[in-house]
Amino acid sequence: QVQLVESGGGLVQAGGSLRLSCAASGRTFSSYAMGWFRQAPGKEREFVAAISWSGGRASYADSVKGRFTISRDNAKNTVYLQMNSLKPEDTAVYYCTARNSYFDYAIAEVIDYWGQGTQVTVSS
Repeated sequence: QVQLVESGGGLVQAGGSLRLSCAASGRTFSSYAMGWFRQAPGKEREFVAAISWSGGRASYADSVKGRFTISRDNAKNTVYLQMNSLKPEDTAVYYCTARNSYFDYAIAEVIDYWGQGTQVTVSS
């Protein structure tokens, strides 16, 4: 079992930055690929970013590529999402996720574990 707790969400002006953190419990954190999804009001949940268990590979949705960076610290059982140049359309609840494989990470139905979510609001 892996439990995920997000933090770092909040209200920021367009063009600003936020860093989300996700603390994971469980001794096998380093064996899981980790990622982030988001869900805006009235929209489906969508993939944001993923990182392999070693941190050697990362992937991003086209909408955030070049602005967001995912990273992980296996010694601290934590994954991060650095979000720069935020836009109002980035407003959503952001969910930390874990899966025992990095492949097909963008498919929400195959994700093994979900956090409770943290709200990010970007004002124009």
